[in-house]
Amino acid sequence: MKFQSPIKTHIITGFLGTGKTTTLLHLLAHKPQQQKWAVLVNEFGEVGIDGALLSQSGAAIREVPGGCICCAQGLPMQVALNQLIREQNPDVLLIEPTGLGHPASLLEQLSASQYQGVLALGATLTLVNPQALFNERYLSHDTYRQQLALADVLVFNKTDMPGCPAKDAVFAKADGLGLTDNRLWLSQGQVPLEALNAPTRPLIQKFAKAQQPALDTVLPATLSVPPGALFERRAQHQDGMHSLGFLFAPGCRFDFRELWFLFSACDVLRLKAVMMTDKGMMAFNAVDGALAITELGVDGDSKVELIDHEALDGDFLEAGLKAALLA
Repeated sequence: MKFQSPIKTHIITGFLGTGKTTTLLHLLAHKPQQQKWAVLVNEFGEVGIDGALLSQSGAAIREVPGGCICCAQGLPMQVALNQLIREQNPDVLLIEPTGLGHPASLLEQLSASQYQGVLALGATLTLVNPQALFNERYLSHDTYRQQLALADVLVFNKTDMPGCPAKDAVFAKADGLGLTDNRLWLSQGQVPLEALNAPTRPLIQKFAKAQQPALDTVLPATLSVPPGALFERRAQHQDGMHSLGFLFAPGCRFDFRELWFLFSACDVLRLKAVMMTDKGMMAFNAVDGALAITELGVDGDSKVELIDHEALDGDFLEAGLKAALLA
């Protein structure tokens, strides 16, 4: 395939729960109608959730579940990216690595010689919960520091949340950390399209500030439910984080009220789910104990993913999901 011009490519990164998917939905809803956009999305766990959440956007979506597409042996990422380019040839490509991803390695892969003339790397947007800049647990995390260092645009999201520090204090903290002065202060992922046109810093400068961890993660194939089984359960541990996911067979339907109680009781860092319920297809999204529920306009398979610093109780979640399952 011959490309008329390189595909404008942007990484939308940020730690867990900063609103990356919401930001993608906002950008896709406001893209120029005459342009074709595509999204390559990666999730830490093996049960992909974001693809279902983005399915109504009108963009071409490709998921790479089960680890970090940024890692050294990111062959699944390259396969998915090459397929997306070949099949869609979009005008704009947005890449959302997992919140635990290492974007320096991803940028290095995207700038490899095989993509010269095919991809045009644009601004990297890093979403940040303002409170995290004052949390040493986050600032001491290699991945979080790398995401901050690589930002061409620092997007302070969720500024409407209770306990959000004052804008002046946050910006002063960002100055002290030597972060980019190209910053946005907003909520609900309302990133303007103009942010994608922000100037980019040379990759050599970004790599100098972001120490790349040497990882050798190999990603699994796309998860599916074995024939005759009700669900597939997977757990994963990487970079000090644990994930637990369930993918249910087509046709499984759940009691909405029971799911609401179950997910509200899950005290974890991150919970995402898309579930077919007696009230229709619903998206459940929890960050730091705050559960939000959105009705989706499409049907699909039910799936749930939890992420936390500690190992997760799979038997507890499995029992709760089975109890919520409708005959």
